[in-house]
Amino acid sequence: MDKSMLDDILKKNAGEPEFHQAVSEVFESLQPVFDRHPEFVDAKLFERVAEPERVIMFRVPWLDDQGQVQVNRGFRVEFNSALGPYKGGLRFHKTVYLGLLKFLGFEQIFKNSLTGLQMGGGKGGSDFDPHGKSDMEVMRFCQSFMSELSRHIGPDTDVPAGDIGVGAREIGFMFGQYKRLTNSFTGVLTGKGLNWGGSLGRTEATGYGLLYLVREMLKTKNDSMKDKIVVSSGSGNVSIYATQKCMQLGAKVIAMSDSNGYIVDKGGIDLSLVQQIKEVQRGRIKEYLVKHPNAEYHEGSTGIWEVKCDVALPNATQNELNGKAADALLGNGVLAVGEGANMPTTPDGIRAFLEGGVLFGPAKAANAGGVAVSGLEMAQNGQRLAWSFDEVDTRLQGIMRNIHTSARKASAEYSTEGNLVDGANIAGFMKVAEAMMQQGLV
Repeated sequence: MDKSMLDDILKKNAGEPEFHQAVSEVFESLQPVFDRHPEFVDAKLFERVAEPERVIMFRVPWLDDQGQVQVNRGFRVEFNSALGPYKGGLRFHKTVYLGLLKFLGFEQIFKNSLTGLQMGGGKGGSDFDPHGKSDMEVMRFCQSFMSELSRHIGPDTDVPAGDIGVGAREIGFMFGQYKRLTNSFTGVLTGKGLNWGGSLGRTEATGYGLLYLVREMLKTKNDSMKDKIVVSSGSGNVSIYATQKCMQLGAKVIAMSDSNGYIVDKGGIDLSLVQQIKEVQRGRIKEYLVKHPNAEYHEGSTGIWEVKCDVALPNATQNELNGKAADALLGNGVLAVGEGANMPTTPDGIRAFLEGGVLFGPAKAANAGGVAVSGLEMAQNGQRLAWSFDEVDTRLQGIMRNIHTSARKASAEYSTEGNLVDGANIAGFMKVAEAMMQQGLV
């Protein structure tokens, strides 16, 4: 396809670097698809996929504990509904702006497609930062946010979930407000409490799913996670449960990080202590050394990729692993990289890994476990059922196995065998494209 079309999309969405990066990567992967399917080009499918079906932006006024009026901005990007209701998280963080959510929503289209579940792609959030706010302030904000968002969502329309800054507390406050406004108890949000519609396994899903995909990648080399040395950036939900699953599979995680710095414990990370620090005390990762003085702490989080490991798991944030960091990992003999965060590796980093023969699991495949179990939560809500943890986990393993299989198959079919970046983009796009062609010009 003519690159001028991509240039037009980027020009139309000026000042949105994350969105540009995501769209450009998918566009490059899809070139052999466009060559084989000129009907997709004639129907302008890529231009249509790259344009959200709907963007909702609204003000969110709320009262702080001093009785002062505060005003934030709320968003919901309903990107593509060809495969089902819009599905994607809500992010509350000071860095949130429309371009960031468009990047996340665009990626979500293909990620949700890869799961095989009936889910479209969307994303939303606010520049509100819950850090340091009281429970009452968070509740007042969430109620104001949902007062507007409730007009645009529903169990058969758009089903948001949590993301950075939106955990069980925030989901609970928003669900309560939606229930009050609509006089209905429906599965309009996922990530709910277990005793009112939530799913077992949802908390662990992204981290566990990441390791299930890495396990499948290693199988292609007749290898496994057993005795592997692992570095996992971040120390939030994804990194914590990825670390837990690594340990269950016989690997040893020796480094984790937060936005201030990283720790190295060559004897293996004491995960229960990290959970205590991050989930209970809401402290900083350097506090790990109080109980483990023989561990190392280093200021700045980027140096974590200089730690020698067999498997690297970038689980923190977008573009945290660049070409220089990739070269350091390659020099230390890394075997596999699995992206737990959204787009954590820069284009030059991805290129270095692929050219270096490293097994590379891109985010839209590797971190799809969270939305997959959100889809399973929707299914349980629709049937008024609650599945056991083992049943959910078994389904999750099957979904991640199928994602790996479909991405490898697509990469082979379009002459980039073993390249899961291309494979995931192609496999995810093809399902959406076929549905859009069948549904007409909408």
